[in-house]
Amino acid sequence: MKQIYVQAQADHIASLFKGTPLAAIEELVWNALDADAREVKVDLVTNPLGAVEAVRVSDDGTGIDVLRADQTFGNLGGSWKRAGKGTPTGGRRLHGRQGRGRFKAFALGQNVEWRTTVRVGEELLSYRLSGAAERPGVFDLEDAPAGFATGTEVYVTNVRATVDSLLDAAETVQNLAAKFALYLKSYPNVRIYFNGLPVTPVIVQKQVTDYALTLPSGAEAKLEVIEWKRRFVGSGRLVFAGTDGFQLHEQPSGVRAGEGHSFTAYLVSPRFPALAAENALVMDELNPEVRQYLYAAKKALKAHFLAFGSETSAFEREWADRIAAFSVDERKALLALVKKSLRTR
Repeated sequence: MKQIYVQAQADHIASLFKGTPLAAIEELVWNALDADAREVKVDLVTNPLGAVEAVRVSDDGTGIDVLRADQTFGNLGGSWKRAGKGTPTGGRRLHGRQGRGRFKAFALGQNVEWRTTVRVGEELLSYRLSGAAERPGVFDLEDAPAGFATGTEVYVTNVRATVDSLLDAAETVQNLAAKFALYLKSYPNVRIYFNGLPVTPVIVQKQVTDYALTLPSGAEAKLEVIEWKRRFVGSGRLVFAGTDGFQLHEQPSGVRAGEGHSFTAYLVSPRFPALAAENALVMDELNPEVRQYLYAAKKALKAHFLAFGSETSAFEREWADRIAAFSVDERKALLALVKKSLRTR
């Protein structure tokens, strides 16, 4: 058995273990997609009482290269993806470039194993990498019996209590569908499953509306508004994406859709990858160019929901908040006052 040591301080590595279970799942799925996986399966292993005992994320990608294990797991901030223009065989857009994704698995549990099979020449090589949260930055590497096909399985045990939040399958699938919507549209041969349920926007979306935007500068963008069948925690977001469907940044849209409406708005432009590389998207309205895109997107969103009669005015929202704080007697008195006012007209 060989040990791999990450070149970074233990407390810095441990800080990367933080995050929500959903964010950790998203990162593990991205890692699989970056390895050219065509099928990714996320499964929760539960005990007889229904609590989560383990999390398994498996894929049919190219696997983790055993010849580069030291580089893959031993370097923080030096991922091979930084220099890569696309995935190894499919040429898809790469997500991870900081070499931090593997540490997000520890947001799910204390112990993580990577069981992987990679093709080297005509031979399939399999091995097992394991790490523990109590030993940040130390990974054990050992050979394993050869598998029948390339791919990787991430198996997380000693899970954290917060992982039970993923048991709401409808909510989790909805969040994952929103996160990977444009990617799955760009790469229709990719399949993602959560506990056997397909993660696809087609099943959970109500309708899709596209708008062509033209900025005062003459720049153009597309706004794709996906309205979902059900409300979920991550709805109401504005997502910046490149033309390849790769999400670069997201933030609250700042637009009230009204009661019963749940949506995600995807703002797409070939300009966004360059702005993301300059860290301009995270500056929000402080960047003049980004501000123009935001203004155009919000204007289109407000018009979209007004067309359906669901965008509430500032006056309506103000009074809704005020009335919500009234007691029953105060509401009755207000209603009587309104009726009296109507009779005197």
